[in-house]
Amino acid sequence: MTQSHTCPGCGAKGMQVFHRQEDVPTNSCILLESREEALAYPRGRIDLAFCPACGFISNMAFDPKLTEYSGRYEETQGFSGTFNAFHRNLAQRLIERHGLREKDILEIGCGKGEFLLLLAEMGNNRGVGFDPGVHHERVTGEAAERVRFIADFYSEKYTDYAADFVCCKMTLEHIHPTAEFVGTVRRAVGDRFDTTVFFQIPESIRILKDCAFEDIYYEHCSYFTKGSLARLFRSQGFDVLNLEAEYADQYLTIEAKPAHGAPTPPLPEEDDFWEIARYVDQFPGKFHEKQEIWRQRVEEAATKGQKVVLWGSGSKGVSFLTTLALGNAIEYAVDINPYRHGHYMPTTAQKIVSPEFLREYRPDVVILMNSIYREEVSQDLQRLGLAPDLYTL
Repeated sequence: MTQSHTCPGCGAKGMQVFHRQEDVPTNSCILLESREEALAYPRGRIDLAFCPACGFISNMAFDPKLTEYSGRYEETQGFSGTFNAFHRNLAQRLIERHGLREKDILEIGCGKGEFLLLLAEMGNNRGVGFDPGVHHERVTGEAAERVRFIADFYSEKYTDYAADFVCCKMTLEHIHPTAEFVGTVRRAVGDRFDTTVFFQIPESIRILKDCAFEDIYYEHCSYFTKGSLARLFRSQGFDVLNLEAEYADQYLTIEAKPAHGAPTPPLPEEDDFWEIARYVDQFPGKFHEKQEIWRQRVEEAATKGQKVVLWGSGSKGVSFLTTLALGNAIEYAVDINPYRHGHYMPTTAQKIVSPEFLREYRPDVVILMNSIYREEVSQDLQRLGLAPDLYTL
């Protein structure tokens, strides 16, 4: 009999597993110093289950003790011009929309602090950021003196930190007890009904519809759509102000305030439950079909003696390699983040190299892990005097 699970989002029983992967690395962005360390890296299991009550999707085999968030967790996207342009635009929109000037900003899961520093710089704001992977020596810029970073997980012990704006980007998907976590944020806000809360996470309709298996990996244990995210926030005492999918529909954002008085009615875009259910039902078949297409493409190139490299050594690249089990068909992964150079991909052990390495290696095929960077990567390849076949996920 198939085991059913209790939803960590709404508490309903009856979640059923629709996708399973064994032996996946339990971290994708950890800096590993040697091939031996990479090959021996801890592994876990993914059991994606769908809640028939709220539409939430969760890895019910997730064990937080197997993950690591520390100073060697290197996740920043801040070396990409494409991403930085998006980041600045997002910061400016939030500042204008919510009047964030000379305000107090709190960011949960701030990473290396780039976004919090942007908000402080562009709006003359003050800030405090929480993240166990923060590097204080990398905090620079004119706003640095107005921002404080705490190298720790945000939890109940920090709920006395008051703010006009609470920001949490690309963090909720790493947390399994989602209702408990959002409830903590709501208790911290208390009766400050003018405080706005902003969350950004991966958008999961796209992952399901397109079978974007590269976006399914161990650290991401929680998967939301507009409807399931809004239902979670409403259940924890928030009114939902706005829901948006952006960055080529890869990111989902929510803006909310503490509920006060009569609750606001659901937004039209929250009505997506049956769409999610349909894509969940179709996912296993799509997964095996897409997996076979990419495996054949790489193996055919290897058979022809072509050199194949991955562009993007982060989570998408790790998932791509472990899902396809390509062995030695790909020797290197390229990354523009200099802090990742010379390290190794967990469990598959490809060495991470700089774009300049390709001048001598001269790959025949480059597989780009995110199509939104196609123009940026094409320009880099041209600058290096290279013209390989460029495939994008």
